[in-house]
Amino acid sequence: MTAPEIKIELIEIYQSRIKLKAPFIISLGKFDYAENIIVKMICSSGITGFGECSPFMTINGESMDTCFIVGQYLAKVLIGKNPLLIDDCSQTMDAVIYGNASVKSAFDIALYDIASQFANQPLYKFLNGTNKILVTDYTVSINEADKMANDAQVIKDDGFKIIKVKLGGTKEKDIKRIKAIRNKIGNEIPIRIDANQGWNVNTAIEILNALSHFNIQYCEEPIPRWNFMQLSEIKKQSPIPIMADESCCDEHDAERLVALNACDLFNIKLGKSSGIFKALKIIKLAEQAGIMLQVGGFLESRLGFTASAHLALTSNNILHCDFDTPLMFEEDSIEGGITYGVNGTIQVPDKIGLGATVDENYLKQLTKVIVSKN
Repeated sequence: MTAPEIKIELIEIYQSRIKLKAPFIISLGKFDYAENIIVKMICSSGITGFGECSPFMTINGESMDTCFIVGQYLAKVLIGKNPLLIDDCSQTMDAVIYGNASVKSAFDIALYDIASQFANQPLYKFLNGTNKILVTDYTVSINEADKMANDAQVIKDDGFKIIKVKLGGTKEKDIKRIKAIRNKIGNEIPIRIDANQGWNVNTAIEILNALSHFNIQYCEEPIPRWNFMQLSEIKKQSPIPIMADESCCDEHDAERLVALNACDLFNIKLGKSSGIFKALKIIKLAEQAGIMLQVGGFLESRLGFTASAHLALTSNNILHCDFDTPLMFEEDSIEGGITYGVNGTIQVPDKIGLGATVDENYLKQLTKVIVSKN
């Protein structure tokens, strides 16, 4: 069936820098601001689509500045394209430049926003998903053990039913951190741990075995991403399920990890997969292999996480959500989008399309570039 003839006529790219309420600290660095890119895509039909990415230099090798420049290359080749032909648009972006998955994801989200609006459906229905209440964890940044324990207590007091803990230091310090948290909050609330590639193979195995009685739901990316060939050995010796994160970016990574029997779970982030189009390929591979999934993100606002939430409604294999970072922002410029309820519950909008836009008064304050046919 031939796609209707509509065209992308204008693309606006914005730099959005928002201060966090407190520093977000992981083994790969400290972050005081969310430095994101917003894409606004306007079509000949009058439909406008929004997308967002949150580049991490230490994870996807991109920054707000590089995304702003590369985004202009992508915008120039997408002008005049039919936004409903998402496969074609994705291939066009890949033909322009290798990698740069973060900025490509912002364009991809805008394309899906347009396509689902054109279909007069909420994005999750356009993706053949079913609406349900999602539940997010909340993250404890890596720090001294007593500080992390106190932070975990605040999260528990705020009603969250799952706590994520950033690790990735020495064996002694990381075990001490988890013990301190458990002594503070008890053993009932599940803890998810994320080493962000901070351990070597032997350290990972030793720590995971030492933490076996602390109600740990799973461990994300225990070792450096380049050492993914050793993940299967950790999986074999760990009493705690292993989740691939930085080592699972696109469908090709997922296929390798399946072949290696390297992990129990994948963590999908749109900023790693180049967006929804390739994330759906990861989900299909996971379903075929019996691998469970989490959908997470970086430091996107509620705009980017609304796209992730729609994706999280598309498969029964998606068991976990990690959507807490918008709650860490000092300001919220998003209109519509996901809403946060009690106990970390998340409601996805039933409006057509993405169901989230950016306040125009906020956009007027930002550095931007406009790409059009002229």
